[in-house]
Amino acid sequence: MLEGFSILIFVSITAVTVLVGLRLGRGRSRAVERLEAASPSTAALAPSPHLAWQDLVQRIGTFVPASSKDLPALKRRLVRAGFRNPTAAVVLGGMRLVGGVVFAVSGLLAGLSSGSENLVLLIGAGALMGYMAPGQYLSRRIRRRKRAIQKGLPNALDLMVVCVESGLGLDQTTLQVARELQHAHPEICDEFAVMNLEMRAGKSRAEALHNLADRTGVDDLKKLVAVLVQTDRFGTSIAASLRAHAEYMRAMAYQRAEEQASKLPVKLVFPIFFCVLPSLFVVTLSPVITQLVRELIPMIENM
Repeated sequence: MLEGFSILIFVSITAVTVLVGLRLGRGRSRAVERLEAASPSTAALAPSPHLAWQDLVQRIGTFVPASSKDLPALKRRLVRAGFRNPTAAVVLGGMRLVGGVVFAVSGLLAGLSSGSENLVLLIGAGALMGYMAPGQYLSRRIRRRKRAIQKGLPNALDLMVVCVESGLGLDQTTLQVARELQHAHPEICDEFAVMNLEMRAGKSRAEALHNLADRTGVDDLKKLVAVLVQTDRFGTSIAASLRAHAEYMRAMAYQRAEEQASKLPVKLVFPIFFCVLPSLFVVTLSPVITQLVRELIPMIENM
């Protein structure tokens, strides 16, 4: 009895000591955090590794020869991917060169470690993969951004109808849409904000709308731009045009959903055939095969 009481006292004192230590340590950590927030830290003053790497790649990209014929198309692709920095093309060239060198060295090391005789082939394949990897990433980013803009366009169009019917002009409507949907659909809001900045800089509304369609490359947005340009040119009702176009976009979205649903059975043939059916056969036939083996083997041995 006395021994159990002593153990209980020891555990209680230990628990109280641990709690007091944690409380004191927490207070000290909070004080240190307040002091670090009040004084500038050396980590904040140090250069960022990301910025240093970008500066290094940009310097390397300046030595890569660029074709003046392909440069406008490359800049258009970069803008559609969301890279509006004027030095984005130079950074992409530097990434291609660095990627080619890194992948070529990786191919050389892999060939030396495995004892392969095709070192030249491995180095060439690695260099080609490293050179093409930034372009593939750029294409993937363009596709993702187009899908995001196409996904957010119906909501933006509905909000534009509400704003126009409440008495706002087209310029104020696009600005209001860019403010309200910034967190839900940032891609299309950024494009509307750039369009407003172009109109503030002195471009006409039609030119800014055409630049919007050219920057994004989304077919639904091109149709909306065509409707807005025609409405502005002929002086028709913007609210009626936007409402009719919103209904048209809903019908098109419904048809695209039906098309995707009709393609689903064909796409499920191969996963079902190669993944589901083998496991189904194993689950259903394995007990039967096991029972047959258990019954047939003794019969065969007794014969």
